[in-house]
Amino acid sequence: MSSAPEGRFRSSPVPLLTPLGPSGATDGSSRASLLTDDGVRIEALYEPRAVEGRAVAGSSFDGTAGDGVMDGHESVVGGHGVAAEGGCVTDGDVTDGGVGVPNGYGYGTDGVADGTAIVIAHGFTGSLDRPAVRRAARVLGRHAAVVTFSFRGHGGSGGRSTVGDREVLDLASAVRWARTLGHRRVVTVGFSMGGSVALRHGALYAAGREAGGTEVPAEVLADPEARADAVVAVSAPARWYYRGTAPMRRLHWLVTRPTGRLVGRYGFGTRIDRDDWDPVPLSPVEAAGLIAPVPLLIVHGDQDPYFPLDHPRMLAGAAGDGAELWLEPGMGHAENAADESLLTRIGDWTTAACSMMVS
Repeated sequence: MSSAPEGRFRSSPVPLLTPLGPSGATDGSSRASLLTDDGVRIEALYEPRAVEGRAVAGSSFDGTAGDGVMDGHESVVGGHGVAAEGGCVTDGDVTDGGVGVPNGYGYGTDGVADGTAIVIAHGFTGSLDRPAVRRAARVLGRHAAVVTFSFRGHGGSGGRSTVGDREVLDLASAVRWARTLGHRRVVTVGFSMGGSVALRHGALYAAGREAGGTEVPAEVLADPEARADAVVAVSAPARWYYRGTAPMRRLHWLVTRPTGRLVGRYGFGTRIDRDDWDPVPLSPVEAAGLIAPVPLLIVHGDQDPYFPLDHPRMLAGAAGDGAELWLEPGMGHAENAADESLLTRIGDWTTAACSMMVS
């Protein structure tokens, strides 16, 4: 579904942020429209870490995604307006290194953002407003600030879904945005399709890597602003084109057939690109072997109806000692099956992984 070679994407240090205007929220949350490196506008929501006496915005979020691209002028759910140059600026804000950060919501007394942000990448047909994504944001928001966004072709984002190919650019834009808000460490947590995107993103945007060599493919990008400091993949496939289960056969019909794409658009609110992948992107299992030394957590349910247990085991085997594998008894698929207990443990893992990093 991509006409550009894998990894040959234009890179910029900061995504374009379109100011949407404050909505009067008092929890420090911000909604923005991010511009990806291939020119697609992506809706995103930032929520500071929940602190005592203040619930994370996701716990009571009642906004609804619009149809089409956010135009940058409508009033939407969120806290602070987003500055055109990437800062989050309101009255009383202070800056850190030229980046505006809001005072009082999950920030230190000097106005510098908490060290860690978690970027959540939803599954196919999801969006940042879906209840399961909001639940994940609420629970993970107890551990760190949270950025949620809708992949291209989903929710209020523009473009069309490429089912995991160019979505890596959407995730990169969300990670960059978290860094412009002052977060020194960014963890990506992806579910299903979002998990495969998180794996590819972790490999392609590895900090300090150079293209070439026998172990690193030539398409690897070295963009420190878009890198992930830790990666969590939940219910992710190991390989493309898997049709071994009935749900995956239905999904392939949805993606590859004109009637299926109509069902995707009007039944699931997902606009799907009609072109085949060209070239085929780096597979999740290939990507898993390129993420180390970045910490990697692979989570999979033993009752997943989409991908059986050979998928997470292949991913863990490819990653070697650099990965941790959790096989969850009784768990189904992706964010809809991730209960509060599991999300809490994932949050604990991100905290532990980040505590081992050198600031």
